[in-house]
Amino acid sequence: MRACRPVASWPRSCWGALRHGRRGAGQRRGAAAMPEQRALTGRRILVVRPAAQGLASAETLRASGAEPVLVPLIELLPPRDGGAALAGAVRRLARYDWLVVTSANGAKRLAAALGEQELPPTLRVAAIGPATAAALAEMGAVASLLPGQFVAESLVEAFPRPDAYDGAGRVLVVRAEVARDVVPVGLRAKGWSVDVVAAYRAQPRVLAEAERAAAAGCDTVIFTSPSVVEAFCDQPEPLPVPGTVAVIGPVTAAAARRRNLTVHIEATEFTIEGLVAALVAHAG
Repeated sequence: MRACRPVASWPRSCWGALRHGRRGAGQRRGAAAMPEQRALTGRRILVVRPAAQGLASAETLRASGAEPVLVPLIELLPPRDGGAALAGAVRRLARYDWLVVTSANGAKRLAAALGEQELPPTLRVAAIGPATAAALAEMGAVASLLPGQFVAESLVEAFPRPDAYDGAGRVLVVRAEVARDVVPVGLRAKGWSVDVVAAYRAQPRVLAEAERAAAAGCDTVIFTSPSVVEAFCDQPEPLPVPGTVAVIGPVTAAAARRRNLTVHIEATEFTIEGLVAALVAHAG
């Protein structure tokens, strides 16, 4: 695995945002206030998301009284093709009936690939969850389909069949380079012609000694995706598992249990706000 910079060498803007409680780059504007604002006072919570998302999560945790400790286990990089497939798909967007985006990170990479180009007016857009929908909205795209539960299985269930539309029956899925195939397989089973392009890849990091020491002092860890579970468990020197393991939903819970981690808290709303609410409820 690729070794990355220790926490001490993060960009100055990251430290400033942590000190002053400013909005992180990935935070959803208008996020709901957490119940029992200071219920997590005294809890030291390990946040292992990529840096920008971690900053947003830290602000939400801090609002409930917790002390977030940011130790990113994943670095987001361009896909191995340098973004060539995504750029090609952007040029062909008019051929598709639907655009499906499975993460906020994918939406942001899509926006960068689009540049000044606008989405075709006939293109319908589906988002995996509210954070993805918010990232799409920032580029001027309104998600016309948002599943009831923010997981791939629910998106496939909510997706219409192609015979409901007078189009070519084609879907473009924008996602991470390595991801579950639930969406493309499920949509093909419904009769859609599906193209998949990688917008980014998630590269596990090897932690520096200072980061390992910071992680060791936490009483809780939050996992928001299977990839961060794998990165946590695959460190060359095993990390101590905090006494409380909290996960964002069933897919991440299953990944944690496959790695022999005991899951103590599982959010019922699969967002960072839902996860923090679950932590607050557990603390009460």
